[in-house]
Amino acid sequence: MHRVAAVLIMTLAAPAVLAYSAAELAAKNVDARGGIDKVSALQSLRLSGKLLVNGGTVELAYSALIKRPHSIRNEAQLQGLTLVQAYDGSQAWQINPFQGRKDPEKLSADDAKGHGEDAGDFTGVLVGYEAKGYKLDYLGTEDIDGTEAHKLRVTRSNGDISYVYLDPDYFLEIRVVNRRIEHGVPNETITDYGDYEQVNGVYLPFAQETWQKGSSDHQKVQFDKAEANVAAADGLFQFPAPHPAAAPAK
Repeated sequence: MHRVAAVLIMTLAAPAVLAYSAAELAAKNVDARGGIDKVSALQSLRLSGKLLVNGGTVELAYSALIKRPHSIRNEAQLQGLTLVQAYDGSQAWQINPFQGRKDPEKLSADDAKGHGEDAGDFTGVLVGYEAKGYKLDYLGTEDIDGTEAHKLRVTRSNGDISYVYLDPDYFLEIRVVNRRIEHGVPNETITDYGDYEQVNGVYLPFAQETWQKGSSDHQKVQFDKAEANVAAADGLFQFPAPHPAAAPAK
């Protein structure tokens, strides 16, 4: 009898076995999004809203146009100036009039990585992770602002890592931490997600807050409109062709 009691005490004192595997959590995340059929049917997306910077003191009109498999175009407008950043699946580029540059300029391969991942993962990092060549590991739970979130490590084929935190009740992302090597230097970006709304049967976060690790400079995006499966010509994402030179005056 004493032996049985001792075994029972040891069992109760032992650490709890992880409730889920990484694959099970990924599947729950896809189901929470709306299911693989509805997620796969979302081929393009246009989101519009506002971008808040400088502690929320500056507000810009903001839009994102995303097209499968890897195309994305972001625009931010303020006082008649429009910042454009785009990626067509192979080349990233931008027009940044806020830095006095009105002509398009190509971005490096390192700069392109984040744009490509944003485009490929716009319905969630965990959706179709195997086809993307991602490796998943479940790391247990971690407190995120009072929520014991499920923590997954996503290792990409290029070696970069994302830590994905899922709400324990709804299995949707509440935070993603991206660790990338950019220009030979480790860079860690944190994004919190919230205000999930259904778009064409798929739950997407309408609120995003992003910052670099160790920085107090947070950028907040709040979308107020979403359009699914919109027309998105490839030319919108491609590096603009140079304007033909004007013919000399006779």
